[in-house]
Amino acid sequence: MTDARPHLRLRLARPEDMPALSALMDRAIGELLQDFLPPEGVKASYEIMGLDTQLIADGTYFVVEDGAAIAGCGGWSRRATLFGGDHSAGRDAALLDPKTDAARVRAMYTHPDHTRKGVGRIILDACEAAARAEGFSSVEMAATMGGVPLYRACGYHDIEPFEAVTSTGYRVPLIRMGKAL
Repeated sequence: MTDARPHLRLRLARPEDMPALSALMDRAIGELLQDFLPPEGVKASYEIMGLDTQLIADGTYFVVEDGAAIAGCGGWSRRATLFGGDHSAGRDAALLDPKTDAARVRAMYTHPDHTRKGVGRIILDACEAAARAEGFSSVEMAATMGGVPLYRACGYHDIEPFEAVTSTGYRVPLIRMGKAL
């Protein structure tokens, strides 16, 4: 069987990718959440989402390229933080125990010009394989409403809905989801 996505290439993110990744994330938040949140919800999402440079430093963050363009990004973590960027409140860099904790799938974004091309699945597969190789038997994530359909299609189940409250008081809806590896 041949890969229907031969033009897509997965690699680890590098520090020099950070400006392009931040721009991709901003565009994805601004455009892809519009069908799921009102304008004030999309605006509030920037406060709780974004680039977590710890993932790049840890070597657990991937990019998918379509030719020279970054089509998407996402990663996994062996750290306790469930979601958020460098600027987000509530981060916890404590290391998780693979014997008792679930690894985290983190910061999944697809460029709006590259949706429905398999980018998210490529990243999820890489995250799950890497977490499994480090001894984790399950993964969890905080999913946006825009990501939930993909994650359910990839075998993730809802653990609990919750809200991230921003400094303006807006409550961004999220769902904690998980999957056994």
